[in-house]
Amino acid sequence: MDNINNIQKEFLGSGWSFPVTFSVENHQLQLTKYETNINEMIHLILQTTLGERPFSPQFGSGLQTFFFKEMRPTLQGEIREAVKTALLNNEPRIKVLAVEVTFSDIQNGLVEVTINYMYNQTNTRHNYVYPFFIKEGTNLQR
Repeated sequence: MDNINNIQKEFLGSGWSFPVTFSVENHQLQLTKYETNINEMIHLILQTTLGERPFSPQFGSGLQTFFFKEMRPTLQGEIREAVKTALLNNEPRIKVLAVEVTFSDIQNGLVEVTINYMYNQTNTRHNYVYPFFIKEGTNLQR
């Protein structure tokens, strides 16, 4: 039964794990498959600055441009559109249904981005929460 489920999921793909890791026992490159691979790719897209990849300058989200901006409703809309566009352009295996941007901790600059998406071939719905900090992280106490 598991083999049948895996065959049906083959279209979801597989690839290197992110971050890139190697097995301790046999020093083999760790790979991920299916839903895990898609979640890791979403995370990678959101963390990558536009232009960071020399041979694929359109890859990424550019969320870093929102660092240190004032947390206002217009910023929520800008982040929402940046995430939608980045996933539309870089992750063809999913269809983004909704992106919700929440200012979870204004004091510390924490923004949570919740992405509801569906796999294109199975219409299975999933979501992913990406924590994003607007302020610089420091160890200073106030």
